Amino acid sequence: MENLHTIKQKYTIPLEMQSCHTTIMDKYFIEGHVLTKAINKLLKEQPDIDGIVLPGMPIGTPDMPGDKEEPYVIYQLIDGKFSVFMTI
Repeated sequence: MENLHTIKQKYTIPLEMQSCHTTIMDKYFIEGHVLTKAINKLLKEQPDIDGIVLPGMPIGTPDMPGDKEEPYVIYQLIDGKFSVFMTI
């Protein structure tokens, strides 16, 4: 896709929660460099949410250089509103 803005808008992903990647998996969106552990939890628990997000491009996440410097906070979104899903 040339313009990911359209898909982020469609799934009501707020600007401050956006990253460089958006994946649609089953009934959920996954935004950013979300770790496999969080995706596995999402698919196992099947919560009533729209998707999960790791905003920005944190150092040390998959495909990002460097070592992890702080915990990664993954958020869950429902209708554009977010709260913590898990911290890794």
